[in-house]
Amino acid sequence: MKVVAFERSVQGTGASRRLRNAGKTPGIIYGGKEAATVIELDHNALFHALRKEAFHSSILDLEIGGKAQKVLLRDYQMHPFKPLVLHIDFQRVSATEKVHMRVPLHFINADTSAAVKLQGAVISHIATELEVSCLPADLPEFLEVDLSKIEVGHGIHAKDIALPKGVSLVLHVEQENPVLANARIPAVKAADTEAAPAAAAAPAAEAPKDKA
Repeated sequence: MKVVAFERSVQGTGASRRLRNAGKTPGIIYGGKEAATVIELDHNALFHALRKEAFHSSILDLEIGGKAQKVLLRDYQMHPFKPLVLHIDFQRVSATEKVHMRVPLHFINADTSAAVKLQGAVISHIATELEVSCLPADLPEFLEVDLSKIEVGHGIHAKDIALPKGVSLVLHVEQENPVLANARIPAVKAADTEAAPAAAAAPAAEAPKDKA
């Protein structure tokens, strides 16, 4: 994705406020061998870009003064209650250095799983993203989680998913293989299933006796 920005010469709280009043968003680019660069971006274009999933998990082409550089979105601040982007941070990336990035998960084939089709299970998404490590050129926009073989009472774990070439998971000690999704029978459905045999047996047990 392409992002257009402009160098910003004036800094400070007052300058940032004037930028926002003029429909601009202040930001910064850091990382690499170059010094940090303060920038400004068109607010409306940035606001709409932030609504796209790829903007958060892709290598971006940030253009300043006609020159483009590869960056990642690292942070942004929103107004507490207004649809207003207050500030945004980008990090430069090198084609030869691996990056760590949180990538969104796309869950597929839930409706074709036996757990859902035959047993009426409900799939719960426990995680929505995973952290990966790879070279910038190998960074996927998302990872697919195939739910076609999920079983009731079991889950799909991080190490169960297929990763693109050159991509590895970044797993932490507290969660070495986190659950991404699980399948369970809804409590109401389970209760109805258990009650059905008892309800069928009740009329037979309570049938009136014939009078002599």
